[in-house]
Amino acid sequence: MSPARTRLVAGATLSVGVLLLSACSGTSDAPSGSRDAINYALPANFTPNWILPIGTAAHLNTNNSSISDTLWEPLIAYDGSTGKIGWNKKGSIATAADFADDGKSVRVTLGDRHWSDGKPITSRDVEFWFNLIKANKTKWAGYNPGKKPDNWTSFKAEDDRRFTLTFDRAYNSDWMLANELSDITPLPQHVWGKTSDSAAVSDADRSPAGAKKIWTYLNNSAKRIGSYASNPLWKTISGPYGVKSFSTAGKVVLAANKKYDGKEKPQISTVNLLPFTTADAEKNALRSGTVDYGYIEATDLDQKEQFTAQGYEVKPWSGWAITYMPYNFNNPQMGAVFKQLYARQAVQRSIDQENLAKVIYNGTAVPGYGPVPQGQKSDFLSPEQAKNPYPFSTSAARSLLTEHGWTEKGGVMTCTKPGDGPSECGAGVDKGTKFQMQVLSQSGSTVTDNMMSAIQSSLAKTGIKFDIKTAPVNSVLSQTPQCTAKQDICKWQLSYFGTAGSWYFSAFPTGDSLFQTKGGSNFGNYSNPSVDKLISRSTTSSSNAPIREYSAALAEDLPVVWLPEPVYQVSVVKEGLGGFSQDSLANFHPAQWKWTD
Repeated sequence: MSPARTRLVAGATLSVGVLLLSACSGTSDAPSGSRDAINYALPANFTPNWILPIGTAAHLNTNNSSISDTLWEPLIAYDGSTGKIGWNKKGSIATAADFADDGKSVRVTLGDRHWSDGKPITSRDVEFWFNLIKANKTKWAGYNPGKKPDNWTSFKAEDDRRFTLTFDRAYNSDWMLANELSDITPLPQHVWGKTSDSAAVSDADRSPAGAKKIWTYLNNSAKRIGSYASNPLWKTISGPYGVKSFSTAGKVVLAANKKYDGKEKPQISTVNLLPFTTADAEKNALRSGTVDYGYIEATDLDQKEQFTAQGYEVKPWSGWAITYMPYNFNNPQMGAVFKQLYARQAVQRSIDQENLAKVIYNGTAVPGYGPVPQGQKSDFLSPEQAKNPYPFSTSAARSLLTEHGWTEKGGVMTCTKPGDGPSECGAGVDKGTKFQMQVLSQSGSTVTDNMMSAIQSSLAKTGIKFDIKTAPVNSVLSQTPQCTAKQDICKWQLSYFGTAGSWYFSAFPTGDSLFQTKGGSNFGNYSNPSVDKLISRSTTSSSNAPIREYSAALAEDLPVVWLPEPVYQVSVVKEGLGGFSQDSLANFHPAQWKWTD
């Protein structure tokens, strides 16, 4: 989840959204097909519940960030809505970001922009955000110790439209721009800089104590969903749309901001964001023509003609993401086996990604062989990852095991030559250990169930027994945390939460949270000192060569089981609704929508 641009929870929660595409619990303000409005179907049970453009752990619904970015434009807007991930200057407050030659600071220039009440947007509004985050960083969902704002050592305003951020060391400017500066949202200090509804606006944010009081006030105000349309706080905006209504049931109506002076001018006066509760109900809404923009699952593609006959276009929405099953390297039964590279190679060579992508996903997924997304071209992908170091071959997988001291007994490979020699099972693997492992996989998706069954069958040909247990995605995440071998919770062996992609990246696909030793989202406790160095270099080097080296290293070392990357969802869009590409960062942008005929 990525504001909430953090992708751990968002990425996992997005999976639920794609699984359950669904049933409407509200009605639109305009009929489908009206050129004054768009009816957009939100994913099922994915109700917007947060307006403040500062994400907290409990509000990492990606729809929240899409809505708040529409109300308050980011300093640096990154998205893939033009067909390629990059800085969308039309949707940004900043017009330039000039990095110092030593890579230790950046000078940012703001556009000549105004709030909806006519006041100019200034460096003070950026400083206000900076002060709130600095003083409340542990409560902010975007915080990762050692990264923003810890590595920002000073903020200095040159004038109303120029300021400089200084860093604690030199950083890769692409990474700093895409993964750190993109999280900054200028906030209306002249309206929000107070500690209560009745308090006067002041410079209280310039002290940590004052910034904490303002944070508490704004967050408490944001908890009152029913007041979003009436509270004066939320009426001072910088983006192309404002809130007309926002129900606790999840229906949101956005109205074009007539005072907007940016470059993404809204083309449609009203946007109805409609909540749903079941996949069938959402599809019924599509069939009845009451939705302009909806979704189906990959398994429904055989029904594509039903929708095209009604004047819809069906197009997959690909994501800037990777999909995988983490190993639990600390599991007391199988951790020692997972730590053997040859064993991980045997597992990977037993998975026919090309066939899974073609058959299970109806051609809507792409194979993934490493830590960098492969659904779109980028400068981050290494040739080693792209070419697949471990092509599918169960016979080759079997040979890897038999050459390392395993013998098939009763259909399951069993360690018969313990030890750490070149032809033995490896350090910590006891004699008699069976290559038998269990995955806890998210429930609710036929596609996921079919994929797990296919993987089970191919692993069996190698002599690896693969048991499947399912649970709702939130339960999967809670039951498969980082752990030590002595903890009861460490009984899990493999985890899967990637029905719509396991992890959605910011524009620069850094691995610090996922695969760095003790990274916040490194579920299986993977640790490789050489990879740690590559990850650190990728964020600090002026070149992208280190991230390509990182891509190659993890394609070879297999910290997880790499799996096909599914599309975020299969969109069903009314013909004539266009002017945009699907954003592969999994956000939607109402200002880019327009009727083209």
